[in-house]
Formats: sequence, structure tokens, C-alpha cells
Amino acid sequence: MNERAAALLDAAHNRSLYKTLGAELDAAGPELKRAVAGLARARGVDLPDDAETWPGKKLLRRARGLDALAQVRKNPIRRDEAFTCVRCGASVPPHGRSARDHCPFCLAGLHVDGDVPGDRASDCGGLLEPVAVHREKGRWILEYRCQLCGATRRNQVLLDGEPPDDWARVSSLAGAAG
Repeated sequence: MNERAAALLDAAHNRSLYKTLGAELDAAGPELKRAVAGLARARGVDLPDDAETWPGKKLLRRARGLDALAQVRKNPIRRDEAFTCVRCGASVPPHGRSARDHCPFCLAGLHVDGDVPGDRASDCGGLLEPVAVHREKGRWILEYRCQLCGATRRNQVLLDGEPPDDWARVSSLAGAAG
């Protein structure tokens, strides 16, 4: 029974399979549902005591333990705020159209974001120095390296807005004026 429960849990990895395998689980009866719930708990998934009474589709989906991953934010948080550059001291206004996270004059930034742009989840706070620039899908992308922790980051060059990123500095990173 545990082998069948493991096979069901391991096979259920998309919405269509949850439905198909859930129907199979419903047809198999409560013993297999108890085995699936028990195996999920043994794998560290927090299921309530009544999980064995759930429809098979719901039980399989929750027993996979991917709920926490689904709650992790991956899309950027738009923060378009004025700031004073810690490297050159320039007063930088908001961009207006998209979030500006680097100085348009010296191109430096601060390592304040974690994995998601705009989340302000990094405790580092080091200076992000531009180290390279390249074209990607028709846009110029700045590559940064944190002077404190060595982390690398990427951000789009902003040539529109007031003020635009300093093209002379951007092109010097590219190795050629464009």
C-alpha cells in the first residue's frame, strides 16, 4: 500500500495528473488515502487530521507539499522612489515609468533587494558597482557586483525619463559607443 501511495505522490506533478490520479485515489478507498496522507506527513508535509476525508485531487495536491512554494513571490515589486546616490551624492528623482534602482549619473546602486527586485529583503546594503553592459532582447542590461558581499545583479539601462542614464558611462562599460 505504501508503494502505491508513493507512486501516486511522485507521479502527481501537474494539474491534469492531480485530477486523473485523484479520481483513482477516490476509487481506491480510504486505506490508500490514509497511506498517502501518512507518507506525506512522514515527508514533512503538515496535513490536518481530516486530510484522509478530502477528495483525492485535493489530498494529492496538498500532500505534495508545494503550497509554500506557490506562496513565494517571484514578480518584481515596483518601487519608483527618489533617492540620494551614496556614491556621487546626486539627487535622483523617480523615473516615472519604471522603478529606478541606480543612479543615472554614476550608474551605482545599493544592494538592498533580495531575490525579488523591489523586495528590500537584503541585509547587505553594499555598493553595487556597474561592471558590464550587454544587449538582451533589444534592451541594454547593466551588470552589477556588490562591493561588500560579491553578489551580482542586473538591471535595465534607462535611456528615457529625466534624467536618462549617462550614455557615455554605459557605452564605456560596453567597450564601444553605440
